[in-house]
Amino acid sequence: MGNPKHTEVSVARQSPQRPDADEPELDDTTGAAQPDEIEEIDRPAGPVDRALWDELRIDPVEIALPAGTGFTLRAYRPASSLTPTDVAERDLDDPFLARRQVIEEEEDDETVVILDEELAEEFADSDEDDSKRRRDGAAETAAEDEDEDEDVADEADDEEVPVFLSNKGKLLLFKTPESLVSFIRSGAPNDLSQLDSWNELSERVEPADIVPLDEDTYELDLVVENLRGGHDTWDSTLLIEAGEVARDLSYALRLPAVLDMLSAGSSLDDLDEALRATANGGIGAFMGRRRLKKIGAQTASLGWRTIVGKISAVVDWRD
Repeated sequence: MGNPKHTEVSVARQSPQRPDADEPELDDTTGAAQPDEIEEIDRPAGPVDRALWDELRIDPVEIALPAGTGFTLRAYRPASSLTPTDVAERDLDDPFLARRQVIEEEEDDETVVILDEELAEEFADSDEDDSKRRRDGAAETAAEDEDEDEDVADEADDEEVPVFLSNKGKLLLFKTPESLVSFIRSGAPNDLSQLDSWNELSERVEPADIVPLDEDTYELDLVVENLRGGHDTWDSTLLIEAGEVARDLSYALRLPAVLDMLSAGSSLDDLDEALRATANGGIGAFMGRRRLKKIGAQTASLGWRTIVGKISAVVDWRD
C-alpha cells in the first residue's frame, strides 16, 4: 500500500499567443470565443484536512465492485474492545448455509445403540479404563496448556483488527458522500457505533470530509479482468491492495471462506507474496517474477472472481 493507483498527469497551460501583425483580429462575427464566454473548470480547492480522521482514528474508504462504487468507513481497534458483527440474520438468508447447519446439528445428535447387554458391559468397562488413563495423563499437562492458552488469548486480544461501517454482517456502501454523512448523523444501528469516537464523528463530519486517501481506495471491479490479461499485464499495486481490503472485509464481516482462500500457503497468498517481491525491487523482484510465472492466470482469476462475488453478496447498497 501507499503507492497511488492513479498517476495524475498535469498538462502545462500554454500562454495565449499574440496574433500575427499581418493577420486581422477576429471579431464577434467569426465565432471566436471571448474571455467572458470561456467556461470555468472546477478545480480541487486543495488538500483535504485530515485532522478529523487522524484524531478519531476512523478513515473514509472507497470500494469499487462490479455493481458500482461506494463510500464507507473503516477503523482498527484491539480485538478485545470490539463486539463482532452479528451474522445470524444474514446466514439465515443463505439457504445453502442454513442447510449445512441443519446437517451438522443432525450429525451431532447421532447416538450409537448396542443391543447386546453383555457386549455393552464390556464396552463400558473398557471405556472406563481408557477414561482413567486419559484423565491421569491430561492432569500432568493441564496447567501448562492453560498458561499457554492464556498467553495466546492475550496476544490475540491485543491485536488491532478491522471494523467497517456494517450492520448484521452486511457492509454498508453509500454512492455519495452526502448519503454517507446523512446515515452517520441518523443514529441508525451499525458496528462502528461501539467506538468511543463515533458520537464525535457524527457531530463534526461534513460531506466535504469524505475524501479517501489513495491507499484507502480499492478497485475490486478490475481485479479479475487484470488477472485474465496474463502475467505481463498484472498490476501489482491493484492486486496487492485488493488482497489487503479483501482480508479486512472477510475478517470484519465474518466470511471464513474468503479468509481461507487468502490464508497463508494458499495459491492466492502465493500470488500476493510474489507480487510484493516484484514491487520491492532488487534480487527479490527477480525471484518474484519467476514465482509469478508459475501461477496460473486462469486459477488466479477464478479464485478472485469467487472472492469478489462473496464480498458483493454481503453489501447493502445505500443511495
